[in-house]
Amino acid sequence: VQLQASGGGLVQAGGSLKISCAASGRIFNNNGMGWFRQAPGKEREFVAAISWRGSSTFYADSVKGRFTVSRDNAKNTVYLIMNSLKPEDTAVYYCAAARKSYGSRELSDYNYWGRGTQVTVSS
Repeated sequence: VQLQASGGGLVQAGGSLKISCAASGRIFNNNGMGWFRQAPGKEREFVAAISWRGSSTFYADSVKGRFTVSRDNAKNTVYLIMNSLKPEDTAVYYCAAARKSYGSRELSDYNYWGRGTQVTVSS
């Protein structure tokens, strides 16, 4: 059981970045998926989630309208496209697989977590 996030990096404010999370099939095709982030000295917070069919998505207010979550079940991969990035988006971004077929804002609703990928937005 593995989740592997990738695609992080350094970007200027106002720029865009696409991060990906590849998952083993057993925990992907029937599970909602979520993205969370954790900045230094802060708690891990919800960013975005998507249902297993991809038909339902929702976002934290802080990223709504700027970030888009999607998934490709044939590739066992979930994506987070981040536009209009701000310095306050700087964090380690984690993907997670939910216990159920839909996503959630609650960390406790996810039982598999990947290693994060660092996103740094310079001002």
